[in-house]
Amino acid sequence: MIYLDHASATPVNKKVLTAMTPYFAEEFFNPSAPYLPAKHVREAYEDAKNRLAHTIGAKGTDIIITSGATEAIHLALSNFSNILALATEHPAVLQNAKHLTDVKVKPDGRIDLDDFKQKLTNQTEVISVSLVNNEIGVIQPLAEISAIIREERLKRLEKGIKNPLYFHSDASQALNLLDINVSRLGVDMMTLNGAKIGATKGIGALFVAHGVKLQPVIRGGGQEQGLRSGTENVPGVIGFALASELAKSHLSSNRQKYSEYRQLFLKELQRHLPDFQPTRPKKASNSPYCLTFKHQIPTFLPLIFPRVDAERLIYKLEKKQVYVSTGAACAASKGQKSHVLTALGLPDDEVAGSLRISLGSTNTKEQIIKGAHFIATAVKEEYARQAR
Repeated sequence: MIYLDHASATPVNKKVLTAMTPYFAEEFFNPSAPYLPAKHVREAYEDAKNRLAHTIGAKGTDIIITSGATEAIHLALSNFSNILALATEHPAVLQNAKHLTDVKVKPDGRIDLDDFKQKLTNQTEVISVSLVNNEIGVIQPLAEISAIIREERLKRLEKGIKNPLYFHSDASQALNLLDINVSRLGVDMMTLNGAKIGATKGIGALFVAHGVKLQPVIRGGGQEQGLRSGTENVPGVIGFALASELAKSHLSSNRQKYSEYRQLFLKELQRHLPDFQPTRPKKASNSPYCLTFKHQIPTFLPLIFPRVDAERLIYKLEKKQVYVSTGAACAASKGQKSHVLTALGLPDDEVAGSLRISLGSTNTKEQIIKGAHFIATAVKEEYARQAR
């Protein structure tokens, strides 16, 4: 198997699974129960939350544990009715906003700050911009956005406008490769996702800065400071904390390794597809290429094969046990075209022929070489089929 879809899901790290195991059948107690074994579980749970928070420069009391990134986003945004979000945001953001205004992106995939300033009004309550895009891996300038938001808050204060103005970021794809500090980035809320960094599926978190006022979307026993009721997912949080720590401790080596893998992958594609280009052509062309950006994490390789049906490529590659996707997994499963690539201005024939390659922990250099060869072969077969 050659798995090239780590942006969709990652295998649970063996160290993470080992740390979680006692809390399934031995230390299984409800952390809200009054007896001593349960109190020990509560201590382990709170310690894990503190450790998780520490990896992003926060405190355990700033973290609300959820069932995943989608729920965390819902908790962050459902309280507000006037939201600005990038046109390239994940559907969990775009579909959770009651009243949403799209902010344009520039050709390099980053926010158009002029468009953002123009659309920021006195009624805006939340701005939502992902730290790393889930389809193309572009890193957004959160600190610059935060500075604009601070200026807007001062203007409102001078005018006596009391509407809240919060900054939310979905960092689901960022923990493996970026050194995150919520204060440095200037965010008020940040979504985290364990399933993308070697923890289990079904575990996420929302960082909420002091002073941000939210209302619960799940009510009941009052867990998670009353914002997310339900018996705590103790093994999930134990694993999430360790996975976050492991990611943070390997940031530099991961960046170097995946940068090498990325270059190797592109080199192999060029070797097997002579007209393949490692960056988007400046002029309109039918040549296949990679959407390469200046500000992009190295694990993402958005590949464009004009006039090719990406779904056919996926099926052909699956027969070789090579697993890739077309953009976000949730959108691909519904046969929807990528709104991210559309927002970048790509024509329909290029959007329809796009593959998202995302590298990760299961990959080796040998797999990179073989994977590129299999993809190139499948593409050449499709172009040959069209020529007949």
